[in-house]
Amino acid sequence: MPSAVPATEPATEPAADPAATAFDQTPAGTPVEKTDAQWREELTPEEYRVLRQAGTERPYTGEYWDTHTRGVYKCRACGTELFTSNEKFDSHCGWPSFWAPLAEGTVRYIHDRTMGMDRVEVRCSTCDSHLGHVFDGEGYGTPTDQRFCINSVSLKLVPADDAGQ
Repeated sequence: MPSAVPATEPATEPAADPAATAFDQTPAGTPVEKTDAQWREELTPEEYRVLRQAGTERPYTGEYWDTHTRGVYKCRACGTELFTSNEKFDSHCGWPSFWAPLAEGTVRYIHDRTMGMDRVEVRCSTCDSHLGHVFDGEGYGTPTDQRFCINSVSLKLVPADDAGQ
């Protein structure tokens, strides 16, 4: 059973991306509050199912599970920077895996006992969207011995080459 990861305070510094629109990026620490109708209007049905209803995409079907592009992974719902390619690793589980978030406070943790399992859910600290789960002690040999198993549909990769544009 993975140990629960303590909740953290939201980051106070805004993520840097001056060319982003309000929908593409929300400064970290600025909570996003929208009605269910607004989320349904802005997200595709699959994005809504995963991000707002804590669904899971099928393994090996998401856009980023085997991507090795250098860059930053943002929350698909609000644009907050969550993970980078530097912490991404091949876990061969069918979903993108990271050994740590971009910075403390960018994600929050909830003890999840659904589906007959005992695990730790990972959510965006800014908009409270479901991202996936984190698992401890699986022996992947990563610096934190954690695997952030994140749904591709919860993320938007901004390649390093596009970062200043």
